[in-house]
Amino acid sequence: MPRKTVARIDTGALRHNYRLACRLASPARAMAVIKADGYGHGIGEVARALADEAPKFAVACIEEALAIREAGVDHAVVLLQGPHSVEDVATSAREGFEMVVHSGYQLDWLEQAPATPKFWLKVNTGMNRLGFAPAALAQVMARLKAHGSEGQVIGFVTHFACADDTSSGFTDKQTRVFAEAVVDWPALEKSAGNSAAHFLPGQPLFDWSRPGIMLYGASPTLGKTGPELGLEAVMTLEAELTAVRTLQPGESVGYGCSWTAEQETRMGIVGIGYGDGYPRHAGTDTPAWVAGSRIRLIGRVSMDMLAVDLTNSPAARPGDTVELWGRHVSVDEVAQHAGTIGYELLTGITARVPRLYDSSGDGPV
Repeated sequence: MPRKTVARIDTGALRHNYRLACRLASPARAMAVIKADGYGHGIGEVARALADEAPKFAVACIEEALAIREAGVDHAVVLLQGPHSVEDVATSAREGFEMVVHSGYQLDWLEQAPATPKFWLKVNTGMNRLGFAPAALAQVMARLKAHGSEGQVIGFVTHFACADDTSSGFTDKQTRVFAEAVVDWPALEKSAGNSAAHFLPGQPLFDWSRPGIMLYGASPTLGKTGPELGLEAVMTLEAELTAVRTLQPGESVGYGCSWTAEQETRMGIVGIGYGDGYPRHAGTDTPAWVAGSRIRLIGRVSMDMLAVDLTNSPAARPGDTVELWGRHVSVDEVAQHAGTIGYELLTGITARVPRLYDSSGDGPV
């Protein structure tokens, strides 16, 4: 029999979250960002689950775009990092992928390729990772016109650096820079809004928003959990309560004896650890859930197991299912205890954890 450590993926909740993104983005349309193996949820299954909802997908690289095609989904796919070779340009033209072009060497590849796909131009408005400077756009467009590929330009994209922080004024600055940079090409489309931007009151999302982490039920906003934003958990990470024992005062559990009982404590061992992608730094007091009650981790997370305090769950028995995150415990809460973000936890679940798919949470938004 296999272990009972599984990640249950609710595709109905995924659709719920995408519909919420659409409502918040309107009148802009929303391209679903499903990079990093669908944020750890399985890119093929995510693409198929959203195929009737999302008109367009976005991924980081061409390998991910090809995985969508292998899943039988023929939607337009935006390559957010653009081509990594001239061969990527040719593949994109053949497969109908839309590249994001951000550098001069990629313009070289466009000119060298036998066919030119549709593409976007990335504008650096202050995040300073990728993109053309606003002042360079006129020169770039002139070069494309000379090459004869100006007509393949869909529009312009940029990326917000601080949209997760509602108190930051930097997103307003980036928005103004972006709008001013592309004002000479009003007929071309514009895309700027990540997940966090959907929750900024009055934030322009232009023509296309790019919801990512919010699709999977985790929060893109500082100080808020996914459920507080109206999002539903898509992944429920579960494992079995494999042993239960009572510790006496002064007894410790786990590596380094980092937690010691101060009183008689009923504790349990759960069959999951950092070898499965559960964060090693999620130590004592990180929440979990079993037998109808919230419980807490104690001591260090091991590679294949972790310990929990069952004081608040006297009915828990070996064989019970423990939820590490999901509908009862937000992944955002676990991330906070681990000193990280929900993005890292969801994308970090390893291949030895089976993904099981259902659509029990489907419903209108």
